[in-house]
Amino acid sequence: MASAFYGDILGLDVLMDMDWIRTYGNKAKMSVQISFMSEGGSGTAVPDISIEVDDVNVALSKFKAAGVRIEYGPANEPWGVRRFFVKDPFGQLVNVLSHWPL
Repeated sequence: MASAFYGDILGLDVLMDMDWIRTYGNKAKMSVQISFMSEGGSGTAVPDISIEVDDVNVALSKFKAAGVRIEYGPANEPWGVRRFFVKDPFGQLVNVLSHWPL
């Protein structure tokens, strides 16, 4: 289930798999950010994790094609992101976003 969600749909590679822990990512050089939220913004629930993608519309299409329920959005937010929420196979609320305009 996690492989389909994080691998097939989001295009992440398995970087480490030790049975009890599996790490997804890619080998691209990237900047690192961490945010701590007291609310989800726009009256939404606080997501458990956020994943920034190159094109949120492509990601949205992949999730819809896979039959994953969209929990929120897609929405163009006033702070400059286009995003939607889905739940991963573990029930975690995932904020999928891109900065806009694309």
